Amino acid sequence: MALEPLTPANTTVVLVDYAVGFANLLRSHGLAEHMNNVVGLAKTAKWYESGLVVTNGQSSKPSGPLYPELLEAIGDQPVIERAVDFNSFLDESFAEAVRAQGRQNLVIGGIATDGCVLQTALGGLREGYRVHVAVDASASPSLEAHNAAVQRMVQAGVVPVTWFSLAAEFQLDPKFHDAPHRMRLMMENVPAMAMSARSFGNALELGKRTAA
Repeated sequence: MALEPLTPANTTVVLVDYAVGFANLLRSHGLAEHMNNVVGLAKTAKWYESGLVVTNGQSSKPSGPLYPELLEAIGDQPVIERAVDFNSFLDESFAEAVRAQGRQNLVIGGIATDGCVLQTALGGLREGYRVHVAVDASASPSLEAHNAAVQRMVQAGVVPVTWFSLAAEFQLDPKFHDAPHRMRLMMENVPAMAMSARSFGNALELGKRTAA
């Protein structure tokens, strides 16, 4: 694992096959949690202005288009439609889109962890990228399948991350030191942590009143 921090300038977030037809097949994570984490990862890429490549199978097929919530989060971001290849790098339009970002680090999230995410991550390693997988924004039909895929990727050299830890690492970039992005992500996608922050702020305010 490289010790160089992940920054928006050196990282491309890759979102793979978050198609509506797959969503109800997932059992490794609860659907509401999964959707929340996917949207959080997409917002992280958009708000911090990292590289971003989004791909899906052909929307005319039964798997269908991307999650509406994800499409809303990425706005006018192009979606690269691929044929049936599990390894997205076998699609030249995808491979070229990643190359065009000019960033050495990839953070991949998608479904299924044991299918297109696994094969795309291995494909990224073969292409010479430093590959990370957002494990909490990826999912499979079973927890066993998800975990086995993560273990295989780690053994191959892929680094597991979580989407909110990626946002925290991006926030360390001096460009974003005073940006409200992480707090906004907390408020919108990590409500438990947001409540803790409110509780902390309330305690500080009470302390000030008591001291006065």
